[in-house]
Amino acid sequence: MFRRCWPFFLLVLECICPCISSPLSDERRQCAFQVKAQNRKYLAAGNVSDSVQVCERTHCCVGYFLMVHGQLEVDTLACDVTEKSCPDATCKAQRRFNNRLVKCVCNTHLCNMNLTWSTSSEEPGPTDSADKTWLIIFSAVLVTCLVIAAVRWKCLSLHKEENAQATLHIAPLSPCQTQKSQIDVSDVQLQQIVARGHFATVWRGTYQGSMVAVKVYPGAAQHAFSSEKEVYGLPLMRHAGIINFLGTGRRSEDGSWLLFLQLAEYGSLHSFLSENTNSWPSSLKLCLSLSQGLSYLHSYLLTKEGHKPPVAHRDLTSFNVLVRADGTCALCDFGSAIILCSCSSHRQMGNLLSPSQAACTLCYMPPEILEGSVYQFSSCFLHGDVYALSLVLWEICMRCSDLFDDGAVPQHLLPYERELGAHMTRESLTFHVSHMEKRPSIPEHWQQLRQAPVLQDLLTECWDVDPDARLTAQCVVDRLVSLQSYSLV
Repeated sequence: MFRRCWPFFLLVLECICPCISSPLSDERRQCAFQVKAQNRKYLAAGNVSDSVQVCERTHCCVGYFLMVHGQLEVDTLACDVTEKSCPDATCKAQRRFNNRLVKCVCNTHLCNMNLTWSTSSEEPGPTDSADKTWLIIFSAVLVTCLVIAAVRWKCLSLHKEENAQATLHIAPLSPCQTQKSQIDVSDVQLQQIVARGHFATVWRGTYQGSMVAVKVYPGAAQHAFSSEKEVYGLPLMRHAGIINFLGTGRRSEDGSWLLFLQLAEYGSLHSFLSENTNSWPSSLKLCLSLSQGLSYLHSYLLTKEGHKPPVAHRDLTSFNVLVRADGTCALCDFGSAIILCSCSSHRQMGNLLSPSQAACTLCYMPPEILEGSVYQFSSCFLHGDVYALSLVLWEICMRCSDLFDDGAVPQHLLPYERELGAHMTRESLTFHVSHMEKRPSIPEHWQQLRQAPVLQDLLTECWDVDPDARLTAQCVVDRLVSLQSYSLV
């Protein structure tokens, strides 16, 4: 009985919600407007006339204030860029980053012009009872509408999933079946440790007379071993931009798990850049091969040989890229990767509760992860990879001798290490990258090079603060291919 009445109940409430909320939605919010050059994203939030902005996307005004020598200075006054909860009618201080930044969000005209500041407490002050009553009514109606929308969206999603599952059941392929390759560990000789990670140690070794890399996981780290093996073992995972997977094994004496990979003669890209500078053609080769590997990793393939779903790396750094003897890059270390497919046996994106759980290296984290934003769509993971890619490309270019007139190439540094130091904190990085929207510096003299516009646009469009505005990995490949025709001036 309830199931039959539920659609009618939804219809009634959907009719009620617009009727109640329409008086508010007809009038656009007006906010005080004052922004600095680096916060230009707020220009897109509404039309600006003198010092007033009429909001297009939200009914919330936002204000950011910096604490400078004990005094508050305006950093940003504008309409908020996206719709968020803003229950306060006045601009009440929310202190952040050890009181270096004060933020407020409010919901009345020009409310962000006057900040309500309390030295004794960060809790908002009292509002008059009429405002409180109206806010309670409005909030209750809004919550009801959101619940209805969520229920309907969930039903639609379940319907789509049922259709998708039905399609998979009649497909001729087993789309996500992984390859299995066992190696007799008695034929393996471990010679020298070349790297150490959180869960495993990488050795240089020999197998059947050939040099190989052997990643050794202790017996207690079976989950980490299985996670990486799962990605390497996907069908169609053979590509020049991804290190070759040879197989797995287990040692009986200590129960350790072994992952066998192609040996990259120059080691990690991080160590290679620390020890070497490169010409423009060599640097471009590194950039292009790396981007091609990531593009392939992100790609969806369905052939007679099998099905390769898109894979998000989620920890792309110069430490997790290897350099071969021919000067090309290859992706490795898929312990944090997510397989983006509908097969329940795989570690899909839906199993993540929060992006804060991602094992990303701090300085490569995109703004949306630093802020703790929760996302649920596969494209978000891919956008995060592209942000990290741009930082690695920047590292490569900063060690290119042809991009510096006098040959005085700066030493290799990680992204933001020059600005924030080698021991940066998440708090300082979030403030620098997310709020201030700062990125690694691009040398001014690059503007004199023929390829400068393409190179600079490539980097800035990949590390854009808006994930949806970033290029895809394949677009990065296309841009880099176009740079091959440029000679240095």
